[in-house]
Amino acid sequence: MGDGESRGERLDRELMELLQELRVVLPGVQVLLAFLLTAPFQQRFAQLPGTLRNVFFAAIACATVATALLIAPSVHHRLRWREHEKERLLQIANRLAIWGTLFLAIAIVLALYVITNVLFATWIALLTAVLAVVLFAWIWYALPLLGGSSRQQPPSGPEG
Repeated sequence: MGDGESRGERLDRELMELLQELRVVLPGVQVLLAFLLTAPFQQRFAQLPGTLRNVFFAAIACATVATALLIAPSVHHRLRWREHEKERLLQIANRLAIWGTLFLAIAIVLALYVITNVLFATWIALLTAVLAVVLFAWIWYALPLLGGSSRQQPPSGPEG
């Protein structure tokens, strides 16, 4: 490797970086899921119309899927860590993490829609949900994907 890092060292570093990133995301998704799982046991929940309960259930389902996807790389690492398959593990873990963040964003948007609908009018809830979708799409996905062309180039000569 050009930066003095061997292939094995690079894989070790990339895997540890991914697992560290997941350690940052997991508490948030777990708190969201815990909140969503306890909300139906509140008295006012029974007063929600059927459509809002359906949206709420979709939020719980998405948060559950997000939790499973975001925890999976750690489980895969534990189960296969001595089998010298780090590159394969890293590829799978990366896909799982990206899908996990997508389901997390959907769960947040759906929960936000239900809460906003209870507090305000349906049109405000729809507007809030759409703005949240735009925010997640831009900050989590579009911005990093568009950033590839603006990477800083290393100095080209002795003057740089």
